[in-house]
Amino acid sequence: MKRGTPTTTAGTLLALTLLAGSAALPGGPRDDGTAPPPGPGLPTGTTRLVSFDSCAEALTDLRSAAAASVGPWGFVDDETADPIRRGVVPLREAGAAEAAGSHGPGEAPEHSTTNVREAGVDEPDLVKTDGRRIVTVTGGVLRVVDPATRRAVGRLDLAPGRSEVRWQGHDLLLHGDRALVLTDRFAPPGVTTGRRVDPAFTGAELTLVDLTGDPRVLGTYRIQGRTLDARQTGGTARVVVRSATRIAFPQDLGLASDDRGDKATAANRVVVAAAGLDAWLPAYEWTAGPQRYTGRVGCDRLSRPERFTGSSMLTVLSFDLNGDRLGDGDPVSVAADAHTVYATGESLYLAGQRELGARPESRRLPWTVDEVATDIYRFDTSAPGRPRYAAAGSVPGWLVDQYAVSEWQGHLRVATTTGGDERDSESGVHVLRRESDALVPVGRVTGLGRGERIYSVRYLGDTAYVVTFRRIDPLYTVDLSDPAAPRVTGELKITGYSAYLHPMADGRLLGVGQEADDTGRTQGLQVSLFDVRDPDRPVRLDRWHAPRNMSQAEYDPHAFLHDPATGLVAVPVPDAVRLLRVTGDSVAADGTVPHRGAIRSLLVRGVLWTVSETGLMATDPATARSLAWLPST
Repeated sequence: MKRGTPTTTAGTLLALTLLAGSAALPGGPRDDGTAPPPGPGLPTGTTRLVSFDSCAEALTDLRSAAAASVGPWGFVDDETADPIRRGVVPLREAGAAEAAGSHGPGEAPEHSTTNVREAGVDEPDLVKTDGRRIVTVTGGVLRVVDPATRRAVGRLDLAPGRSEVRWQGHDLLLHGDRALVLTDRFAPPGVTTGRRVDPAFTGAELTLVDLTGDPRVLGTYRIQGRTLDARQTGGTARVVVRSATRIAFPQDLGLASDDRGDKATAANRVVVAAAGLDAWLPAYEWTAGPQRYTGRVGCDRLSRPERFTGSSMLTVLSFDLNGDRLGDGDPVSVAADAHTVYATGESLYLAGQRELGARPESRRLPWTVDEVATDIYRFDTSAPGRPRYAAAGSVPGWLVDQYAVSEWQGHLRVATTTGGDERDSESGVHVLRRESDALVPVGRVTGLGRGERIYSVRYLGDTAYVVTFRRIDPLYTVDLSDPAAPRVTGELKITGYSAYLHPMADGRLLGVGQEADDTGRTQGLQVSLFDVRDPDRPVRLDRWHAPRNMSQAEYDPHAFLHDPATGLVAVPVPDAVRLLRVTGDSVAADGTVPHRGAIRSLLVRGVLWTVSETGLMATDPATARSLAWLPST
């Protein structure tokens, strides 16, 4: 096996300064007409993102931060601080573009595309099509289908002979005759080295596949950590990997659970003080044919914010999908944490929650934890290759998902929820502007949905639509035309809520979510059609309701399909895919595709394809008549 050391460029990342001013910013009016005080947890003072002068300095700072944040049981699982992963907000992997990833009204698209957040920026999903082929990956097997003949034409086992590997999700990016497969893998109990799982069996794995003829692997890339998300612009794919600090803390100290405290914390700090850089800097390996290369993220590629825990790392990798190998990914790392990725054609944003007070001992929901702030890091991705770190900023509160963030005409708009419980929670939209290397707050409107939290956000130009909910769903219209003075101009109160908002033609907005009674108890899947042509007076035109049902499209917009040319809408439900038609001011049921476990829908040459773990089904969308069934086995 050939080994080598990937080359690195000289120099360090530029130091960045974040100015999160403490001056009160414009806010929304309260019920009594007065302006609200600054929202709770508004960051003040100066935060800086700095590089390291040497590996020795990096190790000293990482050890110091980790020692300060370690407790009697080791590092507190950072995922417990994430509202999405604490069960309050459903996890969304991606979003839908304002162009809806589809062709414009009146056109007859040859094939649909993945429903993405921003037009021209693709997102990984478990199925992709370019009209010539449909590519899926499930259970470690990539399959290629010819939609013209409705036959399977290719199959590739991505893990031959590796029965010990357990897969956790698969996603695809497609570029020409290349597919990039993104997978997280882990070893089952017993495949370990000492106390640690063998890194040869764990981590994020990327596989570059040639789709010409029989699918074949061109190269692989493995790195310690797990895939947070990825974005593709043209032939460049950027993959964000989130890794935890790899330190094995002693568990058997002869202490009862109730007695663990200062002694256990002190013992854990001793372990931290002895840890080397390999505990923090991710190792990786990549292959090109039979050749194998190894490396580790260098200290010159690492930066840190002023306040950090030393328990997590973010790494941004860049790959050219036009080539025959992945290479070393040209990594850039930040000693921070993030849970949300948002990207435009020229920017990549990483956003993560940070508690402003001491972390509570119990695992409580965001309604009862200390206030949080969302730190945002921006990378410049306007050129191919390694992104350049550009700026950082912070806003109070936490994000529901990437839809809460929007870059527009030189400003960044961010919608968050603040407050610890139903008595003081509220939401708002914050506007930031880049000034040198900082994202500086310039305006905000707060006071939305007191006692509630955000369920969905949609930005359309200089207008934001924000849905909050606890018992009643207010759909707020926020005018952002003056970044320094955003204001609420409209509010529509209805029962239930929309968890996903999709732009339609002629000033319409489609909401997918749940109906609810007056107490907030959900009553089943609901699709609502709104007229937002007059932002001051949003109106619900029509709705479709499926009692005792739900859809993956509520929390994963990749599962939502809309064809503007025909008005077709497809949403998966547990045992089928429900077809709706949106015409003018109405939304109505238009058939059912009985496909158990279906989680995706796509259109190719007028044929509806539904996708599940068990196979693909081709259907005539006009009649819901089955045309073909292609099992995965």
